[in-house]
Amino acid sequence: MDLSANPDSPLSGGGNGSGSSSIGSNSISSSLSVGSGGAPQSPSRYEAQKRRDWNTFGQYLRNHRPPLSLAQCSGAHVLEFLRYLDQFGKTKVHAAACPFFGHPSPPAPCPCPLRQAWGSLDALVGRLRAAYEENGGSPESNPFAARAVRLYLREVREHQARARGVSYEKKKRKKPQQQLTVGDSSGGFRGNHHHQPPPGPPSAAC
Repeated sequence: MDLSANPDSPLSGGGNGSGSSSIGSNSISSSLSVGSGGAPQSPSRYEAQKRRDWNTFGQYLRNHRPPLSLAQCSGAHVLEFLRYLDQFGKTKVHAAACPFFGHPSPPAPCPCPLRQAWGSLDALVGRLRAAYEENGGSPESNPFAARAVRLYLREVREHQARARGVSYEKKKRKKPQQQLTVGDSSGGFRGNHHHQPPPGPPSAAC
């Protein structure tokens, strides 16, 4: 599988430090700039975003210490990548001791850290999962579909929902109420039903 960076990729620089990698913050910001709550994306925009995500992850693997090949990548490495991205996050996640914990609209700033929003991570994993298989990976060995990754995303969703005081549950659509006619005691129906007037008296014979 080809993990080489594309010439027009916004990625930057090599990594340093043992057991970690370094990618330019502008690259990460660009890669995760598309939120999950907006309008449906056109296929061309989705494909371009998926390509950038794939290049970003490939750069991460190459800058890892020691470097990793895609064949060596596991669910644990995906989790390491997702946690690494938190340093570029823009979503305030309040700590349990923070007075604004669970407050959806804090009235003042606080020192709690910024993290990647659950929706951004969930969408990113979905795109990388598809890109992995499109680049020749087997669905059975897809590290982005690992159980550990699913559990991590669920944990992030539940934690951020509590910390930020928001709900990530999908709203159920209300079924349109049907107008029902109610029968009256005389056997007729109220509503749009019109009663026929009683027939008039018979006309007198000529």
